[in-house]
Amino acid sequence: MAFKSLIQDSRYDTFKLASAALVLLIGVLAFYYFADYLVVVRVLGLLIAAGVAVVIALQTEQGHNLIGFFRESRAELRKVVWPTRAETIQTSLAVVIMVILMGIFLWLLDMFLLWIVRLLTG
Repeated sequence: MAFKSLIQDSRYDTFKLASAALVLLIGVLAFYYFADYLVVVRVLGLLIAAGVAVVIALQTEQGHNLIGFFRESRAELRKVVWPTRAETIQTSLAVVIMVILMGIFLWLLDMFLLWIVRLLTG
């Protein structure tokens, strides 16, 4: 029985996604069709159409999965231990110093290779 409802839901999901795409397409077409109106009004209409399309798309199984993904991502982001200000400054300084040292090393290597090439080619 659950399998049959899953098949029906996927059929409805396809219809919902198609209708969301249609709403978005109509919003874009209306944006260009009403080119004589103020841009603010056209953009507002386009944003409303996009919002309606997103709400329709979120009613599908894929939409529910996307919402779950964002909730889980937010929960994982809360678990991250962010570095302190001192650690951030120390790491940034180490990176800047290494970039400067590597730049000097590569510049010296380039000068040495240029000197070798000039020596060989006369």
